[in-house]
Amino acid sequence: MGRYLIRRLLVSIPLLIGVSLILYFLMRAAPGGPEAIYGQNPHMRAEDIERMKKLMGLNDPIPVAYAKWLFQFIQGNLGYSLFTGKTVASMLWERVPNTVLLMGASTLLSLVIGVGIGVISAIRQYSKFDYAVTTFSFFGYSMPTFWFGILMMMFFSANEYTIGGVTVGHWLPAAGMFSAGFEGSFKDLLWAPTLAGYLDLGAHLVLPTAVLCIVSIASWSRFSRSSMLEVIRMDYIRMARAKGLSERVVIGKHALRNGMIPVITIVALALPGLFAGATITEQIFAWPGVGRLFIDSLSKSDYPVVMAIMFISATLVVFSNLLADVLYAALDPRIRFN
Repeated sequence: MGRYLIRRLLVSIPLLIGVSLILYFLMRAAPGGPEAIYGQNPHMRAEDIERMKKLMGLNDPIPVAYAKWLFQFIQGNLGYSLFTGKTVASMLWERVPNTVLLMGASTLLSLVIGVGIGVISAIRQYSKFDYAVTTFSFFGYSMPTFWFGILMMMFFSANEYTIGGVTVGHWLPAAGMFSAGFEGSFKDLLWAPTLAGYLDLGAHLVLPTAVLCIVSIASWSRFSRSSMLEVIRMDYIRMARAKGLSERVVIGKHALRNGMIPVITIVALALPGLFAGATITEQIFAWPGVGRLFIDSLSKSDYPVVMAIMFISATLVVFSNLLADVLYAALDPRIRFN
């Protein structure tokens, strides 16, 4: 296993270099940059724009500029934002905890609920529960995220309803991470926790988490059901039942372990989302995460921020695939990497 990991890590190096080359040349070829952005400012002089271009290495030949950018990136210098002037690393550090909170909560709930109902649906194939799960899965899988997000905001935030002569509504906040008047951020709340702060954060977390969960549960439950249906029909499962083992032991110890191997790929590929976030959901609910930062930076042609987010996301995708391979061997003793 150790030799396999070393070999995979060595193979990942040229792969990531190739990805960085593509990203860098695409960003250099895209319209925008300091000259286009700062040229709109009447207070910026031509020599100021040239100084910014020299600072960013844009006057160097493209191979030299790329080598400088990559060397600085490896050292942790992700560059500077063209609009705020802040370092990209500090901007990401402000947003990453918010995205990890949102994506971590939705991923954990989706994994528990989606895999659970998928396994139960496979065990109770063609039952009413199975048909209900299948219908829900098709509905959730085909539903646009932005449409469902707006729908949730209309029902739980924007409108009021009269039930039994009592007017109710505005149950949950529609956007943001904290209510108006709350000072600080999620990191500040971690250092100085308050019950009111966590309750307010939890209320803002409900709607975006629900939207992400619906889509993920629909997908993961289908994968879990299909994988479990294939496993429980195999000979070793029949043999386990013939030995007199209880159905709980047969499913939990023998079938579930092998049935989860295809699901690992889906879950592992979702792990980079803990950093990159859900761009559409964060934009709809004004959640101050990395996904929203990516959309805002892309719309402003703030390419240093865009390049940093995309390259870090690509790196996480490569290593999440490696993690999936390691988990394969941990779950299935028949899989060995030599």
